[in-house]
Amino acid sequence: MAPSEVSALKGETRVEEPDRLGRAIARRTAETRATVPDLELALDVDAGACLKLARERGCSLTAVLLRACAIALSEVPRANGAYRDGRFELYSRVNVGVTIQTDDGYLTPTVLDADLKSLQQLNEELAQVRDRALAGELTAPELAGATFTFSDLGEYGVQRSSALVNPPQAAALTAGSVRAVALVRDGAVVAGHAISLTLACDHRILFGARAAGFLRRIGELLQAADL
Repeated sequence: MAPSEVSALKGETRVEEPDRLGRAIARRTAETRATVPDLELALDVDAGACLKLARERGCSLTAVLLRACAIALSEVPRANGAYRDGRFELYSRVNVGVTIQTDDGYLTPTVLDADLKSLQQLNEELAQVRDRALAGELTAPELAGATFTFSDLGEYGVQRSSALVNPPQAAALTAGSVRAVALVRDGAVVAGHAISLTLACDHRILFGARAAGFLRRIGELLQAADL
């Protein structure tokens, strides 16, 4: 069939121009896929302890996950760095960009010094930046300076999702939804909950074993609820 005949089968065509945010997302996604030799790893974590912690502290699970990432980043300098011009840049501050979905795409405000903030402080800051993001009130400085990116897609029911490294950062982590599962504890099968974590990293700075160790450390912190 001729191209015009194929197009006719699709009905009327309505063309939409992306807004500035949409163009920025497209540009960054293309840059990531074209320039970052990424490695992706996944880990299923027993979520019982961190869910209990969130209930006891009156905070969101996102805040608990963010706190675990921040602690692990402070312990694994390569994960809190960047590959730039053939060298490793390792940063002294742990600044986590937290992806917030909006009607037109997503924004990633930065939680500065996340490793130095308590669970309650992180929970309050997350609520504030989420409200500001949805209201379109975030400023350029609030979107800058991140050394790592974290996305929580749990509220959308997504169990597992690929993550995109945000150049020049070394890594990004995506958390899926909490799901009911059968777990083995002390040799017995019991009902429990699990969450899937997916880490994407720039393999030029965060190699396989080191990346796996970083992801495992996040899982250990969540399972021990030592936050």
